Amino acid sequence: MKGLTTSRYIVSLVCVAILSGGGVYLWQTAQQNQQTTQPVTETSTEASGMEKIQSLYDQILANYYQEVDEDALIEGALQGMTDALDDPYTTYLNQSDADNLEQSLSGSFEGIGATLSIVEDYPEVAQAPIKNTPAEKSGLRMNDRIVKVDGEDTQGQELSEVVGKIRGEKGTKVTLTIQRGEDTFDVEITRDVIPIETVHGEIAESDETIGRIDITSFGENTAAELKETITELREAGAKSFVLDLRQNPGGLLDQVQIMASMFLENGQTIVKFANNQGVISETKASETLDEGFKVTEPVVVIVDGGSASASEIFAAALQESADIPVVGTETFGKGTVQNVKDLGDNSELKMTVMKWLTPNENWVNDQGVMPDYEEDYPEYAYFPPLPRDHALKAGQSSTAVNNLNQFLKALGYSTSGDTFNDETTAAVQSFQEAHDLKETGEVDVDTAQAIEKEVTAKLKAEDPAYLKALSLLSEQ
Repeated sequence: MKGLTTSRYIVSLVCVAILSGGGVYLWQTAQQNQQTTQPVTETSTEASGMEKIQSLYDQILANYYQEVDEDALIEGALQGMTDALDDPYTTYLNQSDADNLEQSLSGSFEGIGATLSIVEDYPEVAQAPIKNTPAEKSGLRMNDRIVKVDGEDTQGQELSEVVGKIRGEKGTKVTLTIQRGEDTFDVEITRDVIPIETVHGEIAESDETIGRIDITSFGENTAAELKETITELREAGAKSFVLDLRQNPGGLLDQVQIMASMFLENGQTIVKFANNQGVISETKASETLDEGFKVTEPVVVIVDGGSASASEIFAAALQESADIPVVGTETFGKGTVQNVKDLGDNSELKMTVMKWLTPNENWVNDQGVMPDYEEDYPEYAYFPPLPRDHALKAGQSSTAVNNLNQFLKALGYSTSGDTFNDETTAAVQSFQEAHDLKETGEVDVDTAQAIEKEVTAKLKAEDPAYLKALSLLSEQ
């Protein structure tokens, strides 16, 4: 890659606090910029501004009526400068936030597998939880608002405070009160170690010549994991591959460049970078990146609205440079690059410095990568969990009952509408009998969990995007 100074670059969805070992951070080492730079001199305006800041600081210390925490003043000033840019991707990271960032890039730790940001004075899930983590298994979704942690209101709290309450030792539990649209419900989550492995492969049940590969994020070892997985699947008989990047929030830029290079011919473009004056650099597939490991078998990529940053770079590179079909729904749409600079006291500045573009120089920001074949789960796949704090029973009418009826209908029962009527009661009793549950006709915690488990299994078995990917590979 030419034209970028040696530094660390990241792509991040939002200014976040990370509760998992994943994240959406990209970095790379690049060749030294050969352009001549002019020395920067301090203007009188800049000097005047700095003098004003110093004067305000001195006035507060000297005259405020209570004792002042000098460190808090400095932290506030630094945070205020980045906030003034009105860019959610540019932020000052204090020591704790910087540690969180480094930890998310370097390995696993105990948490729930979600990433939070502050939106309208509340913490919200900033991106889709990483697959197979407690947050994902508990049904948390991007944009879920956390209004309480273990019964304590979160409104107005610092993000670090909320994160500190949600994190904890493996095996301990935390209850989050979630607001999703018009629904508010409790979710009990058991903390765990967030898995390090980011690539999972298996032979497709319906076709022993197709290998399915789930890529959950782009971590430090993801490229090596992908190479190993492809090698193992080839040995098992795979002649083509489905690469599933759904709910993949992104990761390290060096990893996605190595991985994309595996699927492109040397010299084909992976990604371009631009500022307001236009393209300033690009990365192309090469043996330097992939060490000669190439995937020439037929491939299909699956994405969705939770595929972001590195996932979008990967999907766009394969789609535009190698004509590899992309299936699913429009991706998240994050097209800027941030540079992380150490400020010298264990704090960091994460600042937007340029855009990234697809090989055809499309900017996906707020638009996303469009799939060649649009396939999505049915509407009920996006419903919130059934309530756990009270039972659903005959005579009730609510959104939760409507969701229950939709779930039961998907499982083959004759139910509809938002009223818990005789049809619903009969369907619930029949379901309970088939699953060795007490036949009360009411949906308590055990019945709700069993229904959701069956619905999840049905969605996995009848996954429209995955089935389309299999169909495309079977035609080749």
